[in-house]
Amino acid sequence: MKLTIEQVRHVASLARLSLTPEEEQRYATQLDAVLDAVAQLQELDVSGVEPTSHATLASSLLREDVTRPSLPPEKGLANAPAKMGTSFAVPKIIE
Repeated sequence: MKLTIEQVRHVASLARLSLTPEEEQRYATQLDAVLDAVAQLQELDVSGVEPTSHATLASSLLREDVTRPSLPPEKGLANAPAKMGTSFAVPKIIE
């Protein structure tokens, strides 16, 4: 697959990147390599492969969720610069 410089510029604009002409050429080559690798993967027959959430087949290494008492508000807010009741007080940044 061969990406055009216009396509590279479009991807760069989506990522809010400002590229020099040399960087555009380098990224075109690198993105081509990535897209070629993805194209190779798409050629594989994975119809018999079960979906997995991890690359290994090891059983879950995560601990089981256990309900426990939480931190009391007074202790959790002990070092807060500003409080409002049992919550942190923060400046409003969205109108």
